[in-house]
Amino acid sequence: MTLQLIDVHAGYGRSEVIHGVSLEVPSDGVAAVLGHNGAGKTTLLRAAVGLLKCGAGKVLFDGEDITRLRPSARVARGLAYVPQGQQSFGQLTTAENLQVVADGRKGGKQLIDAQLDLFPALRELLGRRAGLLSGGQRQQLAIARALITRPRTLILDEPTEGIQPSVVAEIEQAITELTRGGDLGVLLVEQHIGFALESAQRYYVLEAGRVTSTGVGGRDSEADVRAALAI
Repeated sequence: MTLQLIDVHAGYGRSEVIHGVSLEVPSDGVAAVLGHNGAGKTTLLRAAVGLLKCGAGKVLFDGEDITRLRPSARVARGLAYVPQGQQSFGQLTTAENLQVVADGRKGGKQLIDAQLDLFPALRELLGRRAGLLSGGQRQQLAIARALITRPRTLILDEPTEGIQPSVVAEIEQAITELTRGGDLGVLLVEQHIGFALESAQRYYVLEAGRVTSTGVGGRDSEADVRAALAI
């Protein structure tokens, strides 16, 4: 396992949102977290990446306790986080968005080329400002930017939100290709159940800040997940 959360409690001020959550992300696969709006999914990810302090519990990366490390130190160890909302530098071109992450990294051009191979639609958009891209194109760009850092665990928050089905399929294919290599794990928060289970080796259902159900991923688990979510 690369990333492990052990009995994590987290929240905002005196308001605890996450109550003793434990999960594991495989080093070569996907762990999916599913739940309704307000279940605490984004809060959980923010605690994992260090944007929120844990009130209790531990965050381990390759067995090392990183609970007290700053986000930058976690990124240096191999974590990458793509938050909700297809974030990018809107006034910069697609190429500039990629270059600003690649600058100073060994083999920067090759890292950019690898992401353009993964998301070939971006090649035709290199000269276009990111703010003019569609939601799906911005999401691909956001994931590509994160991958330039060569993470060993990629954390994705709702990557399919508001995106057309064709791009959802492309992102799913990219995740499959990335994890197939055996050196990348993905922690995926997602409301699109079919997409999440198709990609995941294991799923966790979050409700009111607690894991209420967990199991092996795959389409065969969809009925169990829907029952756990009461949908």
